[in-house]
Amino acid sequence: MKKWMFLAASIIAGSQFAMAQQWAPVDKSPLDQVYFPIDYPSQKVKGTKEPLRLRIIYSRPNKGNRQIFGSEIVPYGKVWRLGANEATELDLFTDAKIGGKKVPAGRYTLYALVGEKNWTFIINKETDTWGAFKYDPAKDVCRVTALIEKLEKPIESLTIDLEKSGTGVNLVAGWDTVSATLPISF
Repeated sequence: MKKWMFLAASIIAGSQFAMAQQWAPVDKSPLDQVYFPIDYPSQKVKGTKEPLRLRIIYSRPNKGNRQIFGSEIVPYGKVWRLGANEATELDLFTDAKIGGKKVPAGRYTLYALVGEKNWTFIINKETDTWGAFKYDPAKDVCRVTALIEKLEKPIESLTIDLEKSGTGVNLVAGWDTVSATLPISF
């Protein structure tokens, strides 16, 4: 009898917990991170001596069957959060030169002003913001204009990648049939 009462009490308690738990729905634009040095977390576990220089945290929207650039998704001439959901975050763990301009170590928001022939990358002091709705140009640290490259094959999800260069890294942002490159040196 005691076993049955214990079992019944366990089932009731477990079902109350299960009914109370409400999980957030899966986001359509998953969060991603890129590091320099490239793949830093796994390199750190392996004992790398190279210091962490930067990290980018961003959400990756999908193209689907939509027109991306020059549309209401990413209009030309309007500041874009360079991703989805929260504005893209750039963490510099050391002083850097971005497009030849000195930027001190710190946490920033990375925006883009998208045009038909070029993008202007914007490093801004305001952090922890949703989209570009509260973008304030007075808080810009620097702006760097980069020519776009037309891609032969479309990229389904917005992708930000880092390519090692001579004195640092090139941040390459690509989506749909367009990419733009921002040089960063240390």
